[in-house]
Amino acid sequence: MAASAVVTDDQGRILLQRRADSGRWALPGGGMEMTDSLPGTAVREVREETGLDIEVTGLVGIYTDPRHVIAYSDGEVRRQFNVCFRARLAGGTLAVSDESLELRWVAPDELDGLDLHHTQRLRLRHFLEDRPAPYLG
Repeated sequence: MAASAVVTDDQGRILLQRRADSGRWALPGGGMEMTDSLPGTAVREVREETGLDIEVTGLVGIYTDPRHVIAYSDGEVRRQFNVCFRARLAGGTLAVSDESLELRWVAPDELDGLDLHHTQRLRLRHFLEDRPAPYLG
């Protein structure tokens, strides 16, 4: 199980990382540890990957597409199961981790020009639609 976060700043820009493993842009996030809650996973992963502290403010959706299988370089294979949260910037200093090539605050109208996996685009689209209820799928 994993958590990700759509983190926004006071200008409405979205925090994205260009991942070291794929070179694609993505929301920060990662796997849940035994001591984590799901929102706590998002907070921890954002801090580890970007140096920023966030406050979780809501839920974008739950993403469990059985066709999305992830094969890692160490041989581990997983099926997608991600809970994506809404979050706001609360502090910290932006810093690239070993999991990222680059970090960037992106205006919503700049998203189309970025290389994003379709699962990331779906989460961002649902966030930008400002749905009255979280996506469940």
